[in-house]
Amino acid sequence: MDLFTQNIEKNAPLADRMRPKSLDDFLGQEHIVGKGMLLRRAIEADKLGSCIFWGPPGCGKTTLATIIAETTGSNFFQLNAVTSGVKDVREVIGEAESALKLYGKESFLLLDECHRWSKAQSDSILPAMEKGIIKLIGSTTENPMAAMTSAIVSRTRLFEFYPLTKEEVERAVCRAVKDKENGFGNMAITLGKGAAAHWADIADGDVRTALNALELAVLTTKPDGKGKVVITLQIAEQSIQQRAVRMDDNEYYDMLSAFCKSLRGSDSDAALFWFSRMVYAGMDPRVPVRRMIVHASEDVGLANPSVLNQCVAAMQALEFIGMPEARLNIAQAIIYLCESPKSNSVVVAIGAAGSDAKHSSIAKIPQHLQDANYEKAKHEKKSGEYKYAHDYPRHYVEQQYLPDELRGRVYYVPSDQGYEKKVKEYRRFIGKEKE
Repeated sequence: MDLFTQNIEKNAPLADRMRPKSLDDFLGQEHIVGKGMLLRRAIEADKLGSCIFWGPPGCGKTTLATIIAETTGSNFFQLNAVTSGVKDVREVIGEAESALKLYGKESFLLLDECHRWSKAQSDSILPAMEKGIIKLIGSTTENPMAAMTSAIVSRTRLFEFYPLTKEEVERAVCRAVKDKENGFGNMAITLGKGAAAHWADIADGDVRTALNALELAVLTTKPDGKGKVVITLQIAEQSIQQRAVRMDDNEYYDMLSAFCKSLRGSDSDAALFWFSRMVYAGMDPRVPVRRMIVHASEDVGLANPSVLNQCVAAMQALEFIGMPEARLNIAQAIIYLCESPKSNSVVVAIGAAGSDAKHSSIAKIPQHLQDANYEKAKHEKKSGEYKYAHDYPRHYVEQQYLPDELRGRVYYVPSDQGYEKKVKEYRRFIGKEKE
């Protein structure tokens, strides 16, 4: 290693310097790299094929790929899907093919953020993978089943990584404090009570976040009179940002689903929590409020018609005054929606009517419902006269409104919930329904 390389490594971030160099030092993911597990056996036997590592940030995906690079006898290339193109892939394939032909040496390509590859980039590597010229190790935070082309996924083995536990993150922090070669072992550092635990809690399974906090705390804290750097809980709190809530494509829809189901389930506490978490994670608050407007009719409907007004008013408040003040109006609408009686009669009714409108062969509109004012109507004989409802007692008269093919069809059936009880009573009052 030359002097320039040493200088680069010396100035690398702590999280990079502290990457484990062997499987024995690797933290977490016991379900795939524990003693006797398939992935570990394949790595140790140097028989690993193309695979994709996917999981949240800071859980060891790139680190494990680096360990593979150190332990395998194969060539190892690394690209980032964000910055590389088809030309870069072809250059790697060319070198890998030469190494295989001349020396019988296999090659791996580590591709970070592999879900960002376009179809053209993915297609460019497929022939080389099929011929065994190159083996792909993809690293991604997205579910490859949804974010990558099926052609790539079908030719790789997927390994899911989980967030590290708080204990594992604390262990990584303590290891960095004691490590003399890559960490702060040559400094007199004392971690106060609760400091490492606080980092582990806020990092939420991301060891990189915890190590970055440790590095910032150490480099910005002056030694005391005895030359010791004491990292108190207060310093630990100042050196790390508030907890970051991950929200990739899957979590985006999962959180939104949890919110919607909480609304439907009349759990205002859960609905308020999921709304707050989505907004905290960076979701546009208009997204959940739009869902509330839908649920006002889908899950409450005529059981409490004023819920729709509340939800629309919440959206208007959001547009007029913005966040964070509008969260009060939104919270009021959330609680009102949750605590209202529920009925899905509206969605059932429109669903059934829509199905008939789509599939029924409707001949024509009953003549007594047709427009009698236009020229054609003057020359046609009507079969029956239209009955004007306001000319009858209780402003209701029974007559056919549906086409002949759908005569007698019932779409809307009021429930016994909230205002719909009054709908039933009114129907009985006018004689539309029997007791």
